[in-house]
Amino acid sequence: MTRLVVDPITRIEGHLRIEAQMDDANKTITAAYSSGTMVRGIEVILRGRDPRDAWAFAQRICGVCTVVHGLASVRAVEDALKYKIPPNAQLIRNLMIGAQYIHDHVMHFYHLHALDWVDVVSALSADPKATSELAQSLSSYPKSSPGYFADMQKKLKTFVESGQLGIFAQGYWGHPAYKLPPEANLMAVSHYLEALTWQREVAKLHAIFGGKNPHPNFLVGGVPCAIDLNSDSALNAKRLAQVQDIIGLMRDFVDQVYLPDTLAIASFYKEWGSQGEGLGNFLTYGDFPTTGLDDPTTFLVPAGVILNRDLSVTYPIDLNAPEQIQEYVTHSWYDYSSGKDQGLHPYQGETQLNYTGPTPPYKQLEVEKEYSWLKSPRWIGPDGKMYAVEVGPLARVLMMYAKGQPQAKELVDSMLSKLNLPISALYSTLGRTAARTLETKMIADLMPTWYDNLIANIKAGDTITFNETLWDPSSWPQRAQGVGYMEAPRGGLAHWIVIENGKIANYQAVVPSTWNAGPRDAQGQAGAYEAALQGQVIEKPEQPIEILRTIHSFDPCIACAVHLTDVKGEEVLKVKVC
Repeated sequence: MTRLVVDPITRIEGHLRIEAQMDDANKTITAAYSSGTMVRGIEVILRGRDPRDAWAFAQRICGVCTVVHGLASVRAVEDALKYKIPPNAQLIRNLMIGAQYIHDHVMHFYHLHALDWVDVVSALSADPKATSELAQSLSSYPKSSPGYFADMQKKLKTFVESGQLGIFAQGYWGHPAYKLPPEANLMAVSHYLEALTWQREVAKLHAIFGGKNPHPNFLVGGVPCAIDLNSDSALNAKRLAQVQDIIGLMRDFVDQVYLPDTLAIASFYKEWGSQGEGLGNFLTYGDFPTTGLDDPTTFLVPAGVILNRDLSVTYPIDLNAPEQIQEYVTHSWYDYSSGKDQGLHPYQGETQLNYTGPTPPYKQLEVEKEYSWLKSPRWIGPDGKMYAVEVGPLARVLMMYAKGQPQAKELVDSMLSKLNLPISALYSTLGRTAARTLETKMIADLMPTWYDNLIANIKAGDTITFNETLWDPSSWPQRAQGVGYMEAPRGGLAHWIVIENGKIANYQAVVPSTWNAGPRDAQGQAGAYEAALQGQVIEKPEQPIEILRTIHSFDPCIACAVHLTDVKGEEVLKVKVC
């Protein structure tokens, strides 16, 4: 039995280590272990602070999802203080979250996940004219000319001939698991480069509404941008017109590039529609309200839980109920005063660091003991059983599909029909990637509606973006608690806050990668990452692209380089991702 170690595994911020126990004879993963190797101490830092300032600290939990933690924090305070926000603030928040989704999902597909499926070096042998014909058969994107692809190929050739592939350096190029023809590879690599420029323009929407990107500004009670069409310093007519242009830019790229590329690439990897499922249980908190969070019936994404793939039944979720949401630390480097096998609801959550693992650098995790800085969140069902669940785009699309959301059903059925795949193919590595694309399409299509509603309010004379009613702490109760939840691009995100005498007494954030990447719980149940890898066949253990494909399909926001070691801890391969 060999233990494969991939550490760290993702291409951006944070630290995630995957250890896979192999059945060498069958080249199959018999058990996988997911370890978060970085401490997050924001909860400790926030104690004793003014809750109105919490968002500025909590937002720094992540440097990639630059909106979601700030907004979840603001919503937590607003929930605790029963603080309603004006309609304009809700619309602006929806626009900011929507832009985060579209930017983040496009970035994930091209810059974090596509290279698991696209052989960059193969693109050098492509015929630009044939590539143009392929691209034009998929969409009407105006840049799909032979000259465009010839120029992109020339750029790539310059990288290769200089001996410096740069952002494409040291990949698994030539691996037999790559199946795209050279022309499809050139098309995808060209769009990879195109998306780098595109995302720079899209990020401007956050700067218009929030003053900057990354980490735009937020405000308890609304949004920090005043509306005055005739002012140079406020949200004026010129800036609103720029927002409209950015929305158009996003929609065009999603419709003409991202969605067609997903279908084209998926058509060559349909066998991945039966690999990497994992748990079969899915959870959503719900988000994108038409009016406010107090009216869940208007949410684009409904809240609920799906168990055992059964889309005919969904279960309600109550984030305030101690008997429904609990975090465990049985296999985590934390202690609870009530014992490591006792689950705690986040309102009573504790952040007591206690590293008991091997001294770094170490060869292997002590998986029978504690092996992660991530906790293990679990949902407790009406039957009293504890369920490990998956959160993220697949959970959201399945929930919308189960609830009969018309566009979700149309998009899912259309994609499955074009790929000639059954609905069971959604429960897979391929399904996660496809679901991410489909929800991006849905959100991009909603952006103009939110924008038009904002413009209509302004034309009707409503320019209010902030509720001052409860800003003075002297009006607050002596003790209050609340939860700020949202659907972040990577899944259900919630911040729980307890306020006493105007200060933060306790603060707990349960993030998407905690739900998905957490270790085993008190009952030995694997988390979503761990379950998705079990049973996976690894053709070339020295180049475990199968592990990358499945883990990256969750879009973990956790690291910037990949190292591979063998069972003795010796480095086999090092992949630096710039």
